[in-house]
Amino acid sequence: MSKIVARTLDFIELFANEKRPLTLSDISRILDIPFSSCHDVLQELQARGYVYEIGPRAGFYPTVRLSNLAKIISQHDPILLRAEAQLKKLCDEIDESVSLAIAGDMTASYLIVNEPSHPLRFLVRVGDSVRSLHATSAGKAYLGSLSPEKLEAYLKTAKLAPLTHNTIKSKAGLRTDLEKSNQRGWFLNREESFEDATTISARFNWNNAVYIITIAGTTSRMDSKLERAIKLLTQTARSLDSSARI
Repeated sequence: MSKIVARTLDFIELFANEKRPLTLSDISRILDIPFSSCHDVLQELQARGYVYEIGPRAGFYPTVRLSNLAKIISQHDPILLRAEAQLKKLCDEIDESVSLAIAGDMTASYLIVNEPSHPLRFLVRVGDSVRSLHATSAGKAYLGSLSPEKLEAYLKTAKLAPLTHNTIKSKAGLRTDLEKSNQRGWFLNREESFEDATTISARFNWNNAVYIITIAGTTSRMDSKLERAIKLLTQTARSLDSSARI
């Protein structure tokens, strides 16, 4: 990524993290980049209407322009239009975290995250990458989508680090788990990545891309409704895979 693009994105994320007006000195110090570089990026953002100076030497803050553009973009996102309502319904019916990720070249990234009513929940953010591919249901669903050649290339260099006592530690064991999961149509992580955390995932294909739906919750809650969660998950995946294109 070009330096100027990376710095512009760093600016946007910084304001979201700090949640307060920032001076040029603040931005330069927090991001550890030269004052002159901060000035150039900030001047362009201000000229385009994305930030404003709240007062002389009082700092800068984003305008609502970015929020308005983001809203317009999200309202026309093809996968949101296609899947958001069904994923929200799934979340409401099972009352656990429901997320959607899209598979990429090396991993998968979250596009939608719906949270349940419970205070204890599985926390991922839109834009995060699926971590620990060998120990999460979304990660295993991604690995299960790879061609035999790509899977073997992954296994050749993969380090199956144990995250809990339930983590699959052998490549043979992971292959067996993936084969079984592909055959039944869903993938399970029962306390393989975190203690008292159970997640299940299923894939669907759309526009020549692979998408992964995940239901996640505490094991103590998921155990009692796992069968129903699997049924709802696989039904949703089949519906999104087979329904008409937008």
